[in-house]
Amino acid sequence: MRSSKLTLAAAVAGLLAGPAQAGLVISEYIEGSGNNKAIELLNTGSDPVDLTAWEIQVFFNGSTSAGVTLDLQGEVAAGANHVYAHSASDDAILAVADQTTGAGLFNGDDAVVLLNGGAIVDSIGQVGEDPGSYWGNDDVRTQNQTLRRRDGTDPDADPYNAFDPAARYDAYGQDSFEDLGSANGDSGEPTDPGDVDMTCGASATRISEIQGSGATSPLVDTGVVVEATVTAYAAGDNGLGGFYIQEEADDQDGNPATSEGLFVYGPGAAVSVGDRVRIAGQVVEYSGLTELSSVSDLTVCGAGAAIEPVSIQLPWADADAPEAWESMRVTFDQPLTVNDTYDLGRYGSLTLGSGRHFIPTQVVAPGTDAQLVAEMNALDSVILDDASNTQNPEVVPYPAPQLSAANTVRDGDRVSGLTGVLDYRFEAWRVQPVQAPTFVADNPRPGAPDLQDRGNLVVASFNVLNFFNGDGLGGGFPTARGANDAEELQRQTDKLVSAIRALDADVVGLMEIENDGYGENSAVAELADALGSHWSYVDPGLAQLGGDAIAVALVYRSDRVETVGDAATLTGAPFVDLNRQPLAQTFRGLDSDDGVTVVVNHLKSKGCGDAEGANAAQGDGQGCWNASRTEAARALSNWLANDATGSGEDDVLVIGDMNAYALEDPITTLRNSGYTNLVDQFVGPQAYSYVYYGAAGTLDHALANEALADKVVDATVWPINADEPKVLDYNLEYQTAEQQASFYAPDAYRASDHDPVVIALAMGEAAPVASADLNGDGRIDGRDLTRLTLALLFGRASVDRHDIDGDGRVSVRDLFALIQAGREARRIA
Repeated sequence: MRSSKLTLAAAVAGLLAGPAQAGLVISEYIEGSGNNKAIELLNTGSDPVDLTAWEIQVFFNGSTSAGVTLDLQGEVAAGANHVYAHSASDDAILAVADQTTGAGLFNGDDAVVLLNGGAIVDSIGQVGEDPGSYWGNDDVRTQNQTLRRRDGTDPDADPYNAFDPAARYDAYGQDSFEDLGSANGDSGEPTDPGDVDMTCGASATRISEIQGSGATSPLVDTGVVVEATVTAYAAGDNGLGGFYIQEEADDQDGNPATSEGLFVYGPGAAVSVGDRVRIAGQVVEYSGLTELSSVSDLTVCGAGAAIEPVSIQLPWADADAPEAWESMRVTFDQPLTVNDTYDLGRYGSLTLGSGRHFIPTQVVAPGTDAQLVAEMNALDSVILDDASNTQNPEVVPYPAPQLSAANTVRDGDRVSGLTGVLDYRFEAWRVQPVQAPTFVADNPRPGAPDLQDRGNLVVASFNVLNFFNGDGLGGGFPTARGANDAEELQRQTDKLVSAIRALDADVVGLMEIENDGYGENSAVAELADALGSHWSYVDPGLAQLGGDAIAVALVYRSDRVETVGDAATLTGAPFVDLNRQPLAQTFRGLDSDDGVTVVVNHLKSKGCGDAEGANAAQGDGQGCWNASRTEAARALSNWLANDATGSGEDDVLVIGDMNAYALEDPITTLRNSGYTNLVDQFVGPQAYSYVYYGAAGTLDHALANEALADKVVDATVWPINADEPKVLDYNLEYQTAEQQASFYAPDAYRASDHDPVVIALAMGEAAPVASADLNGDGRIDGRDLTRLTLALLFGRASVDRHDIDGDGRVSVRDLFALIQAGREARRIA
C-alpha cells in the first residue's frame, strides 16, 4: 500500500508563493527508535536547488538558541528529495541518505527549522517551547512516529507559533521509513515471490528455511509465503509494529540449530494470538533480527495448534546460541536476577542474568582474567522488555501492577516464571513477555546503614550527583549540571537531606557538589543549611576548589566534632584539569582528645574523550585515564604522609569516588602505601557502590592508614541508590504529571547514583581527671558543670582549677571534657 505523502504534483498545485520561491519543504520527518532519525526535503520547484545557502537547525528542549546547525550540501533536482539522517541509523535509512551526521539530531520535543540564506522556510515544532515529550497527540505526534506531509499543505515558516503536526502531516508507525527518499511516494516493491498461492494449507516456505542455522537468513531479499501460528501480538504504534509466528510441531524440521519462529512487520495487521495465518512477504534482516516485511497478502486460516514454549537457560553456550530460538516462544526454567534497572523508566526494560554480575576488576585483577569475566557476564544476560518501542511509557509495567516510588524493583531482586518470545533488538537479546513474570524482592530496601558497631566517630562518603543550586537565591537555572529549575532542586535537596540525616554520621565527605565557593549562597552552604543548624562545612579559604565545574566538600556535625588544624588541598599535576583537588581536614570529637584527618577525593572518570597514550584504554578492564588516577593516588599518599593539615595527628582516612574498582591500580597503589581497603575488609570482595551497564562494583572507597586501621570497628555501604531505577530520582523530564507524583518520594532512595560508604571509628576519649570534681563533693555531676559554666561566663575561670582537658587554657572544650568525665566516672562506679 502506498502512502499519502506529499507528491510532486500536489506540491506544485498547493504550495503557493512562499514555498514555490523557496524550492524546498520538509516532506518527511522520522523520529524512530535509537538513532533512527531523518529529515526528508522535497524540491517543489521546476529548477534544481543549489544547497550551498541552505541549513537545518535543531532547537533542543524549548531552547531559543540552535543546539545543532547542519549545513546542506549538493544539489536537488526538480521533484527530487534530499535526505539528512543520523549516521548510526538503520541501513534502510542510510541507503537513501544524501547526508549524515554523528551528532545528535532531534527527539520528539525538539524543534527543527529549515532555512535558506538565514530566512526561515519551514519548521516542525515550536521554538522556545518544551512540550514535554512531543507535540501532537497519541495519534499524530513528533515522537516515535514517521510524519509525511499531506497533499496541499503549506510549509510552516513561523517556527514560534503553536504547532500541531496533524494540521500538515499524516502519521505512520515507529521505524516506518519504506517511503523515505521517494519523491512521489513510491519506494519500489519487494522481490516478487512468484505465483503467490494464498490457499490455506498449500505449499509454503518453512520458517526454519528462512532462519537458517546462522545469524543471517539465507533467503534475505527473497519473496516467500509462510503459514504458521501467531504466538505473540505486538502490533500498532504502542507495540513493536508487528507480531510473531511459529511453526506448528508437524512442520518443524527437528534441527535444534534452526529457529522455528519469525517476526512479521505489519503495523495494524488484523490478527490475534492463536490464529493460523498465511502471509506473503519479503525476508529482511533488520538490525540483526530476521523478519518478514513488505507484506503483500495475509489470510487468517482459522485457529492454529497450541505452541508450547521451549525451556532454555542462562548463560548462553556462546554468543550465537540464542539464534536457535530467535522469535520463538521460550520459558526460563530458572529464577533470574535483576542486574540493571537503568532503562526501566525510559524503555520499560530490565537486564537479567542467572546471578548478580560484578565489574571484572572488582573481583579479579586487570588483564586476561578481567576480560574473561566480561565475556562471562555478556553470555549471562538477557533483557526483559515490555513488547513496545514506546519511549517513556505512561505505565512502566515492572513490577506489577506498575512501577512507583512505593513499588520498586531493585538490582538483586529475582524474576521467576519468565515466558515470552526471544527477540533481538538494539543489539541485545530480549524477551517480549506473553504473561506477567513474578518478582521476588531478594534485595529489599535497607532502612539504615548496617553497622554492627558505631564506635564513637562515624564518617561517611557520598557522591551527591551534581548538586547545583543556581544562584543560591532560587534562580539562575538551568546550570551546567544538576537540577533544571528550583522545583527540581527542592526535590533533589529533600532526598539528599533524608539520606545524609539517616547516615547519622559526624563527618560526611561529598563529591559532585557545585564548585561555586563557600559564601552564603554557595551550594555547600545551602546543603549544610538544609541539613540543620547543627551542621557546618569546611571552608578552605579559597574562592573555589580547583577549576572543574564540580568539587569535593566536607560537612560535619558541629555539636559532635570540631576541626583541628587547617583545611588543606593539593594543587598542581595531577590535580589540575583531570582529577579534582582533594580536601583534607582533621576532626576530633568534642569528648575526645584523639583526632583523625579525613581527606575526600574525586578522581578522573573512565570516559575516554581525548585520552591518549598511557591514559587511553589499555584493554585490561581499567578504562581510560587509569594512569592519571594512579598518579593521583601516589601523590595523595605522599602528601598525607607529612601531616597535610598541620594538626599533629597521625590517623588518616581517605574517602571518596576514586573512579577505580577494588583491584585497579589506584587502589592497589594506596594499599601498597600502607592503606587498608575498609570496604573490602568489612563487606567483602563483592561489595559495590555503583552499577554500570548491569555490573556492580565499588567506585566509592574508604582507606585507613596504618595508624588508624586498628581504630576502625566497622564499615559498610548503604545500598540506597545504585540498585534503584533511575526514574525514581528527583528529575521531572519525560514524565506525565501522574508519574512526577508517583515516581517521587522525599526519601533516601535514589537520592544519587552512588551509594554512600560509612565508617565507624573508636577514637580515644578524654580521660576523667580529679580536678573535674569542682565543688569537692566526691562526685562529678551537674553541680560541677554549673560551677564551670559560671566561671566561664563571669571571667573567673583559672587554668589551675578549671582546665579539665589539660590544653593549657579554659574554654568551651572544658565543658565537654567535664561532661565526658562525668560519664566515665559513672561507668567506673
